[in-house]
Amino acid sequence: MAEYPLNRTVFKKEAYENAIDTSLGSVPPSSVTSTPLLEDTISVSEFFNIYNAVFYNIPAQGDVNSHAYLAQTSGDYANLNQNDDSTQALLDEITELRKQNLELNQQIINMQVTSSLSINSSPTI
Repeated sequence: MAEYPLNRTVFKKEAYENAIDTSLGSVPPSSVTSTPLLEDTISVSEFFNIYNAVFYNIPAQGDVNSHAYLAQTSGDYANLNQNDDSTQALLDEITELRKQNLELNQQIINMQVTSSLSINSSPTI
């Protein structure tokens, strides 16, 4: 298996905000002058080979550097985390059916209480 060197550059917070675009948008190659693009460093195929090699070393949860972070940021980028109209319609229908179910259960309880009271209040002979 090939080894790939991983290098990291550390910035102070002020320098980081000026040097790194955190908007998750696509960066055109002409806008980057001081650092090489990721595509120039490793290929997408190589990235996924490395990712698969370290997959179980990545924490499941966390604000950054976790599978949850990757899922959230990738989902945001690919517009996968947005409810589409059909999903929202189904969620609205579920909410309405839950309300109806609650109302029907309350009617059943009221009928049982009324029936119980009429049986208990009947005169005995």
